[in-house]
Amino acid sequence: MTKTRYPIGILFSTTGSYGTVGRTMLHGALMACRAVNEDAASGVVLDPVIADPQSQLVAYAPQAEAMLDRGIRHVVGCYTSSSRKDVIPLFEKRDAILWYPTHYEGFESSANVVYTGTAPNHHMAPMVDHLVSNYGRRAFCVGSNYIWGWESNRVLREDLTQRGGKVLSERYLAVGDTDFSAIIDAIFETGPDFVFNALIGQSSYAFFRQFRAACVARGIDQKTRFPVASCNLSEPELHEIGREAVDGHISSSVYFASIDTPRNRAFVERYNAMFPDGPAVSAEAESAYLAVLFLALGLAKAGSDEARAVLAATRGQSVEAPQGRVTIDAETMHSYLTPRIGRSRPDCQFDILVEAACPVRPDPYLVRAAPPLETVSRRPQLRVI
Repeated sequence: MTKTRYPIGILFSTTGSYGTVGRTMLHGALMACRAVNEDAASGVVLDPVIADPQSQLVAYAPQAEAMLDRGIRHVVGCYTSSSRKDVIPLFEKRDAILWYPTHYEGFESSANVVYTGTAPNHHMAPMVDHLVSNYGRRAFCVGSNYIWGWESNRVLREDLTQRGGKVLSERYLAVGDTDFSAIIDAIFETGPDFVFNALIGQSSYAFFRQFRAACVARGIDQKTRFPVASCNLSEPELHEIGREAVDGHISSSVYFASIDTPRNRAFVERYNAMFPDGPAVSAEAESAYLAVLFLALGLAKAGSDEARAVLAATRGQSVEAPQGRVTIDAETMHSYLTPRIGRSRPDCQFDILVEAACPVRPDPYLVRAAPPLETVSRRPQLRVI
């Protein structure tokens, strides 16, 4: 069949403080481009145009605008919430679409964004449910000093308070900062039941190493006394942390490479074959992969790259993904995803402790009356560790 060729933008920071995650996202997007281009029935050929903002917020908008100036109408990109919010006005002004493929804090809606990553009811609510049930109600929050850290901690604080819990302290460091001595001293002083980590990139990796070392020096088993929970910890980041501090951390996500299904095993094998030098496959890589697949479906159905036509063609579309079935919610343009809780292992993989029985409808504003975290806890599929 005749295929129509479309340029698409790919905008990820593959260098800088969170470049490891950015490279996995780039790899996921390129992997999907190859799959679409090699599929004789796809109807489209995707020509990726790649840019690297180098983890610098000021670089995102100029690079996104340069893509739009070239006539590109669809960009798969951004990792941080600050970069996403910085470029959204451009897409709204130019009537183009940003395909945003990572977890985020929610409380946002734009007619020019499709969200293939997790909403807060996919990662925050299940994580709080798990932490309260297994560790306690007293939290210490540490985060990168921007919207992801602020809003993630706010959502956790409100959910925990409703359960009779308490956030003992919140501390923030600039993205890329790595001196956690004062924060670690404060953790020991306050004695929380768990630590919630909303740091990103090199800051997060340094925190894990320094906190583990400080606990060892005091004869404390950090994994059991001060478990660290994150909504953005993935396999390539475990490699960055290093073996001395990599195990026993809690991660709330919708995808882990250890999902034991034929579809996911094939996905991981293809990823490793295409990118043998890493970084390892991650939830962010899978989400970027899905963003490109949904974009290709929308382009093929619309028969053009006109923004409104592609959005209309994408609403309600579903794909069988490595994590399970994923559907674009026609109302919010967020995704139905399957929440999971994992615990990191010394081999830089995750044991999946609990997972939802089916994909969960996105709730970016956390307004649904039924507690979404019950989706995880009502019918868990537990795996023996």
